[in-house]
Amino acid sequence: MNFKKVCMIGLGYIGLPTAGTLARHGMRVVGVDNNPAIISTLLNGGIHIHEPGLGALIQSALQSGSLTVSATPEEADAFIIAVPTPFYKDQHGSYQGQAYKLADMRAVTSASESLVPYLRRGNLVVLESTSPPRTTIDLVKPILERSGLQAGTDFHLAYSPERVLPGQILRELTENARVIGGIDQASAEAGRDLYATFVQGEIVLTDATTAEMVKLMENTYRDINIAIANEFSRLAERFGTNIWEAIACANRHPRVNILRPGPGVGGHCIGVDPWFLVEAAPDLAHLIYSARLVNDAQPGFVVELVRHALQGELAGKRIAALGLAYKPDVDDLRESPAIEAAQLLAKAGAYVSAYEPFNRGQVIAGVQLMPTLEQALAEADLVLLLVNHTQFRLINPDLIAQHTPARRVVDAVGSMETAAWEAAGFQFFRLGDGKSL
Repeated sequence: MNFKKVCMIGLGYIGLPTAGTLARHGMRVVGVDNNPAIISTLLNGGIHIHEPGLGALIQSALQSGSLTVSATPEEADAFIIAVPTPFYKDQHGSYQGQAYKLADMRAVTSASESLVPYLRRGNLVVLESTSPPRTTIDLVKPILERSGLQAGTDFHLAYSPERVLPGQILRELTENARVIGGIDQASAEAGRDLYATFVQGEIVLTDATTAEMVKLMENTYRDINIAIANEFSRLAERFGTNIWEAIACANRHPRVNILRPGPGVGGHCIGVDPWFLVEAAPDLAHLIYSARLVNDAQPGFVVELVRHALQGELAGKRIAALGLAYKPDVDDLRESPAIEAAQLLAKAGAYVSAYEPFNRGQVIAGVQLMPTLEQALAEADLVLLLVNHTQFRLINPDLIAQHTPARRVVDAVGSMETAAWEAAGFQFFRLGDGKSL
């Protein structure tokens, strides 16, 4: 198929880079978002996402006219839906007395409904939002067919999961392999023709439900591997051994690659997507469910580590929390375990002053965000490293000692050198070091 105009629904962490990439490769792109602040920011020359190279790409596309932004869709040759699919905060499912989280598909539903007036014969619709199995067939397809057109007969419908790493999105959008699942072969081939305009990696065709499973399986695989690392860190504390040394030794085995433990799992993917499988089949997803419980409980484990470092007392203590993003060197705070740990400390009566170098002015309940590292440290009783940002890895303990009265440091990510901090006069505690709890 020959595509000239694409309508991108959702201008978030995936939709905006994809829109810019399509525009750079010769498409006319209409970027649609229902958040007026996003539209206003883009039209005024700003960018609402921290991603290397993205600002320049988007401004070039807007200035050339290859990209326009709007609050409503337009007729196009192809439509891509890339909207958030979080889980509900206040609703849960239950199976045999065990609660599990439910996918919030309202954004996908709304996006699909918004396309109905603009859908024409020969169009292609692609869902990119990570979704529970059969979403394309059981949710999106019936909504689009309210147009009077039949999916697979009058228009093409496919699912293609994004598989990119924050901080490397623009490169990985083009270089990574792409999986495209159609509701029929013709839909998969139409999806291939669209993505082939910019994807340099292999394009693999399958059916829509398999493509949905691929994304969920990838993130669930990661979640389970992180969970065993986090559980190992708790066992190391129980047995009085150092998890970092143990992992380094174990990973010398040619078929073992244990990941690094930390404060938990965050972001919009790994900490969310496994729940979609649990929701779809709670009677089968036992291992997946257990891994989610382990990782969701890890921020509480960090709080107990801090409590121990402060000799059991949190109320009234001042904690300098370094980092709130869900992973190093990104500005994404979604489902961040660092935020949860900070808020749990605040609920326990501690005063939490946080410094997040990629902060974009967010407000975090219970946490006072400071504009500089020095201000976060100024009155602290304890310094808590929650995110392994490059800036924090380069910290000089001797300089930190000059900016804070704190003489206790807790490293929840395992990136600090014990000897350097102890030489600077700090008591040093590290997650999983076998002596902290």
